Amino acid sequence: MGYSTRGSNMDKRRNAWQNLRRLPRSPAAFAAGLVLILSILGAVGAPMVARFSPDQVSAGPSLEAPTRAHPFGTDQHGRDVFSRILYGARLSLPVGLAAVGFAAVCGSALGLATGFYGGAVDSLGRKVIDIWLGFPEIMLALLIIAILGIGIRNVILAVGLSGTPRFARIVRGSTMAIRETAYVEAIRASGASSSRIVFRHILPNVRALIIVMATLYLGRAVLESAALGFLGMGVQPPSPEWGTMLSEGREFMRYAPWLMLIPGGVLFLTVVSVNLLGDYMRQLLDPRLRGQSK
Repeated sequence: MGYSTRGSNMDKRRNAWQNLRRLPRSPAAFAAGLVLILSILGAVGAPMVARFSPDQVSAGPSLEAPTRAHPFGTDQHGRDVFSRILYGARLSLPVGLAAVGFAAVCGSALGLATGFYGGAVDSLGRKVIDIWLGFPEIMLALLIIAILGIGIRNVILAVGLSGTPRFARIVRGSTMAIRETAYVEAIRASGASSSRIVFRHILPNVRALIIVMATLYLGRAVLESAALGFLGMGVQPPSPEWGTMLSEGREFMRYAPWLMLIPGGVLFLTVVSVNLLGDYMRQLLDPRLRGQSK
């Protein structure tokens, strides 16, 4: 048994390495990965790369167009936009990741419970999921923020809760299909507990699906958190969050278009890159699509 487990782990590492080596063969996925790597490096190394503090007023002339000293120009307070973009990545990306993690955990737990136990549990859970999905995600997030108040934690909770039913519905369907397979019936007949069946045999089989869903939802989560910031319900000024920067720059669109075009372009590239990588991972992890990624 120990040899089998060790061999299985080696196979997983080998497949992961093969998938990583296959990445340059997909120009879109490679470019998307490069953009994300640069975004992450910029966020991590912001204190070393940025020449100015993101909140430093009069770092340059007010509303100065992009120059060598200020590659992305300055805003109405003379703050360096390049520095604020870098530091904004330290807010936008972690908020999106945290929201996706929350949605994946809660949605997967709900989907596993309703899909495995069936009966009254599934009937109630399905109705809850359907009602939940009936609310537009951004409207649900705004409602949660209105109830809980403004703050980074509440933004994470709002965006995470708005995405939870999507994970629950997908995981529920996969769990119901796996529950009816012969090997799960054999494990059940052997006297294994429900928790053991769920965590040892069903969850590993839906793990790849959860990873793909999380990757695909990450771009949406970053976009929703930025939308909340743009509407004044997310991260508040003077914090350099991308959505908040878009909201501040809209008043100067005619005179200083870079205040909206640059944060909007960075947000666009980030979301598109995440979506392209999510689609690439779906092709790699879905047996029906795996041949298309080779």
